[in-house]
Amino acid sequence: MIETNIRRFRKKAGLSQDELAVKLSVVRQTVSKWENGLSVPDAEMVIRMAQVLGVSVNQLLGAEFRDESEDLAEQLAQANALLAQKNQALRLMKAANQKRGLLLFLSVLAVLLSMAVKNPVLSPILTGLCLLAALVVLYRNLALLTQVTTENADIRPLKSVTILNIGLLLGCAVFSALAGAGLIRLSEKGEQLCAMFLVAAIMIISGLLSPKLPFNRHTGLRLPWTVQDEETWNLAHRILGYTAVPTALFYLAGALAIGHLEAVTLAAMAAWIGIPALISYRFFRRKTHGKG
Repeated sequence: MIETNIRRFRKKAGLSQDELAVKLSVVRQTVSKWENGLSVPDAEMVIRMAQVLGVSVNQLLGAEFRDESEDLAEQLAQANALLAQKNQALRLMKAANQKRGLLLFLSVLAVLLSMAVKNPVLSPILTGLCLLAALVVLYRNLALLTQVTTENADIRPLKSVTILNIGLLLGCAVFSALAGAGLIRLSEKGEQLCAMFLVAAIMIISGLLSPKLPFNRHTGLRLPWTVQDEETWNLAHRILGYTAVPTALFYLAGALAIGHLEAVTLAAMAAWIGIPALISYRFFRRKTHGKG
């Protein structure tokens, strides 16, 4: 890159940034920006700089040209295009970090409110509002935060998952507030039935959405091997989709027949997630290391 060559040839010529700036009739900050890749000198300045540093334009740009005047302009245009892409990526990264910071703040605030507010009605409402705000921020910035790597990928499944999360959060917050106010009373058996059908519904809906999820690092079965390879990601999520309904039905049958809801729920979730995790891991190992 031209910034590396400017720094290297400047030091080789025994010039400081200030001294080079004086010779080129610019300020030191301009030279600093060139050397840090924050801007690119124009064609005329490159020619002047090459003369001052005692090198050819080809050496300064790190390329070989047949027609120097024509290729110089082309190379500088490419350098400016690359710089624009770099600056755009930095702006997107900064904006994404700001949104992540806001999400972290809202999540921490929700935890603090849940511990500090003892009112059984007010506590779930305030906590739910903070988490709801976080999910809304997430929904509105999905493209920025997920940085889906597949070109032209459809992020509508990501939006659907986020909407599902918002719906579940609102439902749980309203239910908790009504229960805290004494407006809803369920027996222990009734609470278990509600929890059981809620888990089964989440499994089925998530299973329907899983095969449609684009390759990303935000939502889905994010395992060390699935986030490294798109083909492995797609395999894991297809299996999640295939096994969702059977696993949910077996879960409901087992929970109703055996009881011990916590143990049955844990076993069902372990099977639903563990099967695609193990199969995709084996596929990834074979793909990256060979069958041996």
